[in-house]
Amino acid sequence: MHGVSRKQSRYPSRPEVTAMPARHNREQPLNCAVCNREGSPVKPAEVTQKISDQLSSMRKSERKVAEYILANPDEVIHMRIVDLATEAQVSEPTVVRFCRAVGCSGFQEFKLNLAQQLASSPSFGQIAVTETDTIAEYKRKVFDSTVDTLLNVRDTIDNRALEAAVAAIASAKRVEFFGFGASGAVASDAQHKFFRLQVATAAHSDHHMQNMSAMSMEPGDVVVAISQSGRTKALLHSMEMVKQQGGTVIGLAPSRSPVAQQATIPLEVDVEEDIEIYTPLSSRIAHLVVIDTLAIGVAQRKGPQLQDHLLKLKQGLYTLRQEK
Repeated sequence: MHGVSRKQSRYPSRPEVTAMPARHNREQPLNCAVCNREGSPVKPAEVTQKISDQLSSMRKSERKVAEYILANPDEVIHMRIVDLATEAQVSEPTVVRFCRAVGCSGFQEFKLNLAQQLASSPSFGQIAVTETDTIAEYKRKVFDSTVDTLLNVRDTIDNRALEAAVAAIASAKRVEFFGFGASGAVASDAQHKFFRLQVATAAHSDHHMQNMSAMSMEPGDVVVAISQSGRTKALLHSMEMVKQQGGTVIGLAPSRSPVAQQATIPLEVDVEEDIEIYTPLSSRIAHLVVIDTLAIGVAQRKGPQLQDHLLKLKQGLYTLRQEK
């Protein structure tokens, strides 16, 4: 896509936008008057396609905005105008001009319609949910797809790499989890699990926080870098900084991806999902299960003393629960 690689989002997950059946959405005009050749409002699913079609006729600066949006639609819908301008390396007025060039009154209106497109897609991941599927049918497809993914990852992930990762975490003075967007949520979940294991841990999904944390790493410290695409530039930059300080980087990412290649210990997780269009579903769950596996391994290494600590935590939680 014009040399622009998709970045894993550093922003929150997609907002709640009512996703109606596609046949209904086609009857509703967008607030944003992106028009086709006949002058009619473009259907939600055609917003990004229309931008792509117009790339060659855009000004150079506006094209940079368009290319970034096409490469990172899930990220853009959560951005402020200053964020998009910074990422696309243009001025804020250029972003406004781009929005008006495609028929929107401004950036907020453009984001709304981009979100409508993303929410109204009748397919999710690689499971081919159709408009006519009943709840029983798409429930089965979602569950079957996830189970299939987990079994595949279970059988293909390198046991020696898992063992090396467990050993590194168990002996580390400090363990931090880095990720953006959906991977940032996985990082937060990992931090929540490992702090119970008496591991000094933190999770960062902000690039600046990652950089500052990376610069304070020391030999023996560990960073677990999580990426569903394995190509997030900001994450790769943070990983390099950690290694320069002598830290160990465990990379949870697809095989042969830049993140896996740059990691000290690559944990390769390959999931067949179209992350260029859809928010990853099964890969996120696969990453969570790998994190669970690492946590079990670390707990096993720490032995009986950890069991006493976990029992103390469990007893403390009972005081926070309402009696039946």
